[in-house]
Amino acid sequence: MTLKEYKPGTAFNGVIGRTFDQSEPAWPAPKRAKDGAPNVLFIVLDDTGFGQLGCYGSPIETPNLDSLAANGLRYNNMHTTALCSPTRTCILTGRNHHSNHMAGITEVSTGYPGYDGNVPHEHGFLSETLLQHGYNTYAIGKWHLTPADQISAAGPYDRWPLGRGFERYYGF
Repeated sequence: MTLKEYKPGTAFNGVIGRTFDQSEPAWPAPKRAKDGAPNVLFIVLDDTGFGQLGCYGSPIETPNLDSLAANGLRYNNMHTTALCSPTRTCILTGRNHHSNHMAGITEVSTGYPGYDGNVPHEHGFLSETLLQHGYNTYAIGKWHLTPADQISAAGPYDRWPLGRGFERYYGF
């Protein structure tokens, strides 16, 4: 059975009959990436040097990563820091880690400007942009971008992966 869809903001194109049997449902169409839009697989490796992958000249064999690199776009020139949390904010927002309020790892946030560990929501994440354009988004692995005072069962959850544009998350 296929679901009948209609574009959100347009008239309902189902049928509302006198009985359920005389009715036909229709659902607002979800936002989808355009036909022919490329797949996006964004891999971030922690504590890995530039030359440790075969596609960058390493003698270490990494055939699957080499294949992905040969058939895709390599993002290999950006600002990194010596710490994971600040670097992740740079990757996900395209902004400097101090402007993202992530000068250090989340556990050492100080509450001073540029150091409070709360990436401003107006600094959109790549995942949020992709989601707005109909892509499905999934994060796997280490997150380490939620301030320590917001990591509890009580939340708040707006700085967790599902609050920053990822529809699914499996990690720590």
